[in-house]
Amino acid sequence: MAEIEKLSSKVVYENKWMTVHEDSIRRPSGAEGIYGVVDKPDFVAIIPVQDGRIHIVEQYRYPVQKRYWEIPQGSWEAKPDTDHALVAIGELREETGLLAKSMHYVGHIYQAYGYSNQGFHVYLATEFETSVQQLDEEEEGLITKSVTIDEFEQMIVTGVIKDASTIAAYHLAKIKNQIPR
Repeated sequence: MAEIEKLSSKVVYENKWMTVHEDSIRRPSGAEGIYGVVDKPDFVAIIPVQDGRIHIVEQYRYPVQKRYWEIPQGSWEAKPDTDHALVAIGELREETGLLAKSMHYVGHIYQAYGYSNQGFHVYLATEFETSVQQLDEEEEGLITKSVTIDEFEQMIVTGVIKDASTIAAYHLAKIKNQIPR
């Protein structure tokens, strides 16, 4: 089947984290329309597990006006071409103060490819040394704790954890039998 053809594109919004553009398109049937696309760089999501416990972080998420628990995740907007393995090591240290001796690549997932080209790289981190958090100003108020794997899964089931990236990353690692118990 033929692909959608882009006829033109214009940027309708831009900041240091994203660009939103509106494309005029032609579908395979010949029908024309528009498509809004959010361009964002990929990010990393890290599952830090040791001794049957997962380290998670809680922070205020402005768009939904609430604090939520999730696995450490992030990107380096100022250095978007940095190797995602290095970003994973850095984000884990920033948010939790943990230095992982082992960082295993689990896979890549698209965040929401119906409207954005952003994806994320999932890593499983194990065998930690403790350092200090180095939070960015956007992470003000972030707290961290560890929970058992059973508690973590219950937090997902009961809706305490609602972050799609956290849930998808964890379940990708779990179905690949990579979550150590």
